[in-house]
Amino acid sequence: QVQLVESGGGLVQPGGSLRLSCAASGFTVSSYAMTWYRQAPGKEREWVATITKRNSTNYADSVKGRFTISRDNAKNTVYLQMNSPKPEDTAVYYCKATLGFTDYWGKGTLVTVSS
Repeated sequence: QVQLVESGGGLVQPGGSLRLSCAASGFTVSSYAMTWYRQAPGKEREWVATITKRNSTNYADSVKGRFTISRDNAKNTVYLQMNSPKPEDTAVYYCKATLGFTDYWGKGTLVTVSS
């Protein structure tokens, strides 16, 4: 059974740092593309970053240079390192795994960027 569990969210000050985790079970994260999305209050869910099974990474322009997606195969976990967050980064962050033609989502973790 495929399961994704996000953690690490919370309150962070602008300019600080935070690391989100996405622990996977039921499959091996190194074999599939893994993606982070976010959804701010009153807005649609938007793509943040992707890491492919070949370790290529891509980022939304809004987070490029500040966020880093990575993967720990031994822990079967994907991370999103958030550096220099801004208030507009406040959102629920979701992890998604694409296995063949099926997308699996976690339940999300809330990040609030505020002083």
